[in-house]
Amino acid sequence: MNDAPILAAIARDELSPLLLPQPASRPVRWRVSAHPVAYPDALAEMDRLAEEIAAGREDELVWLLEHPPLYTAGTSARPEDLVEPGRFPIFETGRGGQFTYHGPGQRVAYVMLDLKRRAPDLRRYVAALEEWLIRSLAAFNVRGERREDRVGVWVRHRTKAGEGEDKIAAIGIRVRRWVTMHGISLNVEPDLSHFAGIVPCGVREHGVTSLVELGLPVTMEDVDLALRSEFEAVFGPTVVTPDEA
Repeated sequence: MNDAPILAAIARDELSPLLLPQPASRPVRWRVSAHPVAYPDALAEMDRLAEEIAAGREDELVWLLEHPPLYTAGTSARPEDLVEPGRFPIFETGRGGQFTYHGPGQRVAYVMLDLKRRAPDLRRYVAALEEWLIRSLAAFNVRGERREDRVGVWVRHRTKAGEGEDKIAAIGIRVRRWVTMHGISLNVEPDLSHFAGIVPCGVREHGVTSLVELGLPVTMEDVDLALRSEFEAVFGPTVVTPDEA
């Protein structure tokens, strides 16, 4: 999931009034797929659900899943950022941003919220997604940080040349009738070499990392527990719903 264009990151000291703590009238459904979901199938399901939520026939939903290895191209993707065109399947998607990678070991969360009932403000929504990720990483004693000039969550590290930073989580969104689509991806234990086939998010000067590469042998179940707890702190209550995929 890539960074949504034109949506600037929000500084930490501006964040508190920009969260979305007020829950909708009903809890957000929380759905977890146990097996990898093909990308076209996920998009079709997300499109369907977004329409149902906009029409008031379905409650809001967060859908956690993994994909088989693939690259996606956002609306701002540049051809030169596709370094190895034949490495994995490539899918064009309506989300904002550039090229990104999805694959096993990466937790993807598709977030379908009705911003009409919350706050019809995209900057506020992206800031809330960042806060959700930062709080979830803090559960593992990882300090995630936002950046003024790029959306997503970053971690600092020491190198022989000094201090560097890598991206650990990405954000990419689309909104239809004020219902959000796409969402976040958090690197738990993906094969980081798979990112080499693209310039992730169009950022050449920084790399990517994962929780396991940082020395944290966490499981996907551990991450899901943290994500759910911190989602509720930012967005409101959830209720588990059976997986339909």
